[in-house]
Amino acid sequence: MGCPFYLKLMKKYRWQLLIILVTGLIVGILLILQQLDSGEEIESTPAPISGGVYTEALVGQFMRLNPFLDMYNPPDHAVDQLIFNGLVRFDSRGIPQADLAESWGVSQDGTVYNFSLRTDVFWHDGEVFDSRDVLFTIGILQSQHGLIPEDLRNFWAEVEVVALSDSQLQFLLPEPFAPFLDYLTFGILPEHILDGSGLEEMVDDPFNLAPVGTGPFRFQRLLVEGDEIVGVVLEAFDSYFLDRPYLDEFIFRYYTSSEDAMAAYRQGEVEGIGDVHDSILDQVLSEPDLSIYTAREPLLTIVYLNLDNPEVSFLQNPDFRRAMMASIDRSQIIERTYNGQAVPANGPIMPGTWAYYNDLEKIGYDPAEAQSLFAASGVTFDEEANRYLSESGLPIEVTLLYPDTVEHTQIAEQIESDWEALGIDVTLEEKAYEDVLQDLALRAYETALVDINLTRSPDPDPYPFWGQAQIQSGQNYAEWDNRSASEFLEQARMTVDQGERERLYRNFQILFMRELPSLPLLYPVYTYAVTDDINGVNLGPIFEPGDRFNNVHTWYILSGREDAATETVDETPNPEE
Repeated sequence: MGCPFYLKLMKKYRWQLLIILVTGLIVGILLILQQLDSGEEIESTPAPISGGVYTEALVGQFMRLNPFLDMYNPPDHAVDQLIFNGLVRFDSRGIPQADLAESWGVSQDGTVYNFSLRTDVFWHDGEVFDSRDVLFTIGILQSQHGLIPEDLRNFWAEVEVVALSDSQLQFLLPEPFAPFLDYLTFGILPEHILDGSGLEEMVDDPFNLAPVGTGPFRFQRLLVEGDEIVGVVLEAFDSYFLDRPYLDEFIFRYYTSSEDAMAAYRQGEVEGIGDVHDSILDQVLSEPDLSIYTAREPLLTIVYLNLDNPEVSFLQNPDFRRAMMASIDRSQIIERTYNGQAVPANGPIMPGTWAYYNDLEKIGYDPAEAQSLFAASGVTFDEEANRYLSESGLPIEVTLLYPDTVEHTQIAEQIESDWEALGIDVTLEEKAYEDVLQDLALRAYETALVDINLTRSPDPDPYPFWGQAQIQSGQNYAEWDNRSASEFLEQARMTVDQGERERLYRNFQILFMRELPSLPLLYPVYTYAVTDDINGVNLGPIFEPGDRFNNVHTWYILSGREDAATETVDETPNPEE
């Protein structure tokens, strides 16, 4: 990782006196004397220096600090982001970057990946990191344990991993798979500590209460009140391979609600809030000393349309689908449901990433255009029945299935109002989220409001949701049977040439927006609040909330100014000190 742009080198100015003429020397001396006499300081630039403590509020409770056991507990996962590293990480555009891996190469046929590991990495207990740690960790993924998500178990069961040396690894894939690097971000565990332990044994291993990783901060101690763990104290790791962090300590404290986290900030217990919920957003915005950082969440809210349901065969008409899209007032949804903390979606690929096509057609809220498209789809109005009919004589009526959450209920009600204004009779059907997913899997629905969770999936790869082979038993819930779109996606996941993948995804997105097999609505916005005393925070598009720590080793509180004679330090008091 290179030095971020906001770390500035201190400038040092020197007089370079060329003694050619005596008068030149005299002028130089006079200028220096004049400057000293006037009391002016020589120009210098602030630069971060080590020191200081930062405390952040997490909403939730402590469970286990282990990258294989934190996937269902976001607060612990946030802590683990500072303790552990993966082979690869992704930047805000979704482009893979080296982490514990120093470099890698791919065979021409895309089935062999050769990795070189960094040789300057140490575990927090001083042991050297090497390929044995990677083999041990991947062995856990390949163990077929029920705690590993099924898709990961199936994927790693077909990958062969060979250690060529302490710093060289080879991955052998059964077929080309361009998103492979997406599967290498998992935290690596220390083989020298956990060797002989499977995931079952790890669940209750003391390691989870005092973990050892390779990250910028290492575990120091737990904060305990009574018999409850209320926080975790981490300290800077002096031997971190990207240089020691500037902060001396990074403390996490757990709270039961966002309101409690806000109260803790006002009482001086914390300097940051890890996830600002809508319920405290107004309070956070009113705090003059809090800096607010926002990013689009990797969560696409979408209305699936069942294109193969004979009860709603009119959904097969692209004009009708575009009319449905143009009739939805997404700005009203964003304001009413998310308090403005969401952004409209445009297509099936996340904006801001390398695969997103910026010039993609946008379909905004346009009731007049919606009515025009509605008419162009061939509908007619039956005055006797007082409703619209499709070209085949079907009543224009749909059932909108949605999860029983407050947010989804509000969105569904807005869609119902907008579609009925267009001329569609809407029946709302509320179910528990797992039941909605079950109906999607069975294709037993007409339209469905759900979220596509893209968390920890930096590689775009929309194939699982829109490929033809996923129609029967995969996640192509819309049953979009488009050969051209599927070919674009199939080719994109088989070539490792990013430029070619970008071209293929551009073609796919253009086709998607032309056909509009389902209706992408919005992405919620993640909000992070940090005191102004913390410098160097740089939050771009994220693929999980823990990505806010991607450059945490460059955060700082203290800064110094250096000139020819003196160095001064600006220090901000911290309530933890």
